[in-house]
Amino acid sequence: MKNNYSKIFIILLAINITFLLVSNIITSKLILIFGLIFTAGDFLFPITYILNDVFAEVYGYEKTKLVVILSFICNLIMVTIFYITILLPYPDYWLNQEGYMNILLSTPRILLGSFLSYTIGSIVNAKILNKIKFKNKNSKVYQRTILSSLIGELVDTVIFITITFIGTITMSELIKLVIDVYILKIIIEIVFTPVTCIVINKIKQIEERMA
Repeated sequence: MKNNYSKIFIILLAINITFLLVSNIITSKLILIFGLIFTAGDFLFPITYILNDVFAEVYGYEKTKLVVILSFICNLIMVTIFYITILLPYPDYWLNQEGYMNILLSTPRILLGSFLSYTIGSIVNAKILNKIKFKNKNSKVYQRTILSSLIGELVDTVIFITITFIGTITMSELIKLVIDVYILKIIIEIVFTPVTCIVINKIKQIEERMA
């Protein structure tokens, strides 16, 4: 049976899952920069959206959906291992259990927020990108990636921040966090768009030669 997944696809999938898992672990930490509030994971998570643009543009909607599903499964496995590790007995002289729990026990809530936001946001992103691609064949890659990400990132940010932080901060702080995080993600998307377009074109050329 012929393997339909190239080496490049598998490498990009591994990078995407790595960034997603790491960002979900560190995202419970809030960061203040120039009066704007972000989560630590916000500097990594937009890269998964850039990779999403690559998946959708090069490999199509179905394979992009597979990436989203596999990413969630890996996330679920990680959270399950965290929870089991926390329940394991430990010696009295080990004094880090509380700090360990504070970080790792937040991940089930982050997992839920990440699952819903990443799944819905990524699918919205991929659908919009593919719809523009097939309905307007004259559109440029950067036009498709920026427009699809503007909408996908908005959906993702609202869902994730709300689920992860509601009840832990005030509503005004929550709204400010959503706005600040969304601004950061869009800036990262726009800054990296030229790189994204170069990567997309290069991968398309390589995949065509390997086909």
